[in-house]
Amino acid sequence: MHKIQLRKNDLVVVIRGKDKGKTGKVLMLYPETNRVIVERINFSKHFVKADRSKNVQGGVMEKEAPIAVANVMIYCPECAQGVRPRSRRLEDGSKIRLCHRCETMIEKQK
Repeated sequence: MHKIQLRKNDLVVVIRGKDKGKTGKVLMLYPETNRVIVERINFSKHFVKADRSKNVQGGVMEKEAPIAVANVMIYCPECAQGVRPRSRRLEDGSKIRLCHRCETMIEKQK
């Protein structure tokens, strides 16, 4: 099991699967299974049964399902494509992530 290089709120692009080429924000990380949930990517149908006591209407809901970390890459806005991140230590001891291609800093999307 490897450490996941993604963080919450990172902008990623899907490189494999039915949603190839789409971009989205990382909502949740599952490091024990090497999976992430990305906003508006890999929808699955969830069937909900109606419950009158809880005032819940039944029907079909769609929600994001986890996707493998190997199928997404961090999106660099300068390069306009998915890139591998590099890390570098600054003089004050803090660590930053850089784009592997253009050497610009990759920041978390707010």
